[in-house]
Amino acid sequence: MEHDEEREEGTRGERAKGVLRRLSKAYSPGERRHLGGHAGAVAAFGVYTAAWGVAVGLRGAKLPERPEPWDIVCAAAATFRLSRLLSKGSVTSPMRAPFTRYESATGPAEVSESPRGGHVRSTVGELVTCPFCLSVWLTTTITGARLLWPGPTRAVTGGLTALAAADAMQLGYDCLVQKNAE
Repeated sequence: MEHDEEREEGTRGERAKGVLRRLSKAYSPGERRHLGGHAGAVAAFGVYTAAWGVAVGLRGAKLPERPEPWDIVCAAAATFRLSRLLSKGSVTSPMRAPFTRYESATGPAEVSESPRGGHVRSTVGELVTCPFCLSVWLTTTITGARLLWPGPTRAVTGGLTALAAADAMQLGYDCLVQKNAE
């Protein structure tokens, strides 16, 4: 009886893989896309978001009527800066290295990398090299943290906002210097 259940589980798993392979081929006939890995990432994000929801619910954190405008600005700037640092920063490349391949330097302290490896590994590689993809996860993190620990979260998002502003000033200064040198 136990072997029949294991065989049935294996058969179901093989059928699901077959469906994903057919979907992937139909979705992108000329290019290999890892829809299974992406489906797993979507499921992981759902679990991650639900975990924040459970934590907020268990803590009994009161949801605001509406977010404060300054909190939105700081969260957006912090998300932008942190997603760039994590996905493109040369200093954070050791964290991405197991999932990516270095391609080139692309700007001040930033690199271009491409995903590598099998389905799960390349999906993680896509996630960690995409500032837009990371922004979804970071916004969820900042939102949940803001509900659970408002003071410390404001301090962190404020610091990251200051860093984003300082980066913009550095780049602006470099542009002015280059323009005056011409």
